[in-house]
Amino acid sequence: MSTIKNDLALFNELAEVLINEEQQNPVAERIEANQLYDTIDLSLNSTAMIDDEFKSLLSDILVATPKTATNLFFNQLFGGRQSKAVLGDLLAVLLNNSMYTYKVAGPQVGVEQEIIRQSCRLIGYGEKSNGTFPTGGSMSNYMALIMGRDAKDPKCRTNGMTKPLIIYTSKESHYSNAKNASFAGIGRNNIRYIEADDKGRMIPEKLEEQIKEDIDNGGIPAYVNATAGTTVLGAFDPIDEIADITEKYTIWLHVDGAYCGSVMFSEKYKHLLKGAERSNSFSYNAHKMLGTPLTCSILLVNDKKDLHNSFSNDASYLYQTDGDDFNLGKTSFQCGRRNDALKFWTLWKSIGTKGLEKIVDQQFDLANIALEYIRSNSDYTLYSFDDSIGVCFNYKNIDPMALCTALYEHQETVVGFGSFKEDTFVRFVTINANNEKEQILNFFKVLEDFVAKTPELTKVKALSI
Repeated sequence: MSTIKNDLALFNELAEVLINEEQQNPVAERIEANQLYDTIDLSLNSTAMIDDEFKSLLSDILVATPKTATNLFFNQLFGGRQSKAVLGDLLAVLLNNSMYTYKVAGPQVGVEQEIIRQSCRLIGYGEKSNGTFPTGGSMSNYMALIMGRDAKDPKCRTNGMTKPLIIYTSKESHYSNAKNASFAGIGRNNIRYIEADDKGRMIPEKLEEQIKEDIDNGGIPAYVNATAGTTVLGAFDPIDEIADITEKYTIWLHVDGAYCGSVMFSEKYKHLLKGAERSNSFSYNAHKMLGTPLTCSILLVNDKKDLHNSFSNDASYLYQTDGDDFNLGKTSFQCGRRNDALKFWTLWKSIGTKGLEKIVDQQFDLANIALEYIRSNSDYTLYSFDDSIGVCFNYKNIDPMALCTALYEHQETVVGFGSFKEDTFVRFVTINANNEKEQILNFFKVLEDFVAKTPELTKVKALSI
């Protein structure tokens, strides 16, 4: 019979297989989606599997899975691996606590609350602030929207929506805003997408113009979503100027920092969040810039009463001991909730706030290396700017979608493409802080060598050029 010790030994063997594979083959061999079930036996059977066959199958699955921690993965808004955070996540799995009550989570409640307290301090929130760990950035935005809705229409919680609430966000903001408006009962048609400037930042003057128009038409402005790190260009909305407007019209201001809100740890780059302390809520994902395993999302509120008003619900069968401050389920969207805080705490505790600052700064340093290379090479066209870890470019006017797809299908490197206004380009994300200058320059060499040996690519021109 299998025991936990035996399975942990198997885990160590498989982890070694994966790490060796990452070093030897940084990009996994692609399996066509329509061939997946014929290539790997993923079927579930009525009988047990022999241990050696089970180990071999798990190894095959690991090798075939896209590798997000290697020095040739630049596709997502996450990447790399921080070992102390991995340690914390493994321990959280072994402990298997749920974070809704102190009775079942014990010290893990303190772990989560310490992260929230220190995060609130860094962002500039006061003594009344608090927060929670949602299941991701989209859920953080949703919870913020619910609090903004309830703050504007308190009776909504018991009577349902009775007022024509309007919400505002940049055209470059995350797609979750549209879904969340639907979930919250506000409706997708009551979202106003505000124009962005040539760097992808919301234009405050356009925001106020739209607010005035909606008020004149009988609408009720309830919520503004500002973005700290847009998905494509990595742009930061001018939070301070937006806060002037939300305070003037008494509108909830949420800062979606899922991608780049972690600049709060950097003395050099935290100016990009100027005005965030004036927001009602703020979120950031430690699984992005800080490199913890997925998911690790933190939602902060300037006044914890808003979190309590929107999400607290009594349950006598559950909350039987200790006070509300220790029963975290009362301010969470869900009841049962895995411990996403421990992996961030083990990282933060082991390297300190200064260590987190180095992680953040390294990503900007890597982006600057990429920018310098592109600007010095006439074969490239640059679409991005300083103070962003998303470097957007085209190479030799080749269609970026065709280029990125070919690089992926031939297991050269994994990088994505994006669009802004009329342009489409390669979006190269330097979010893996384990990389060095050598890896950044190697990416460009891989790309250029691949194009040189794939002449048909140069015939596919980018439509945006």
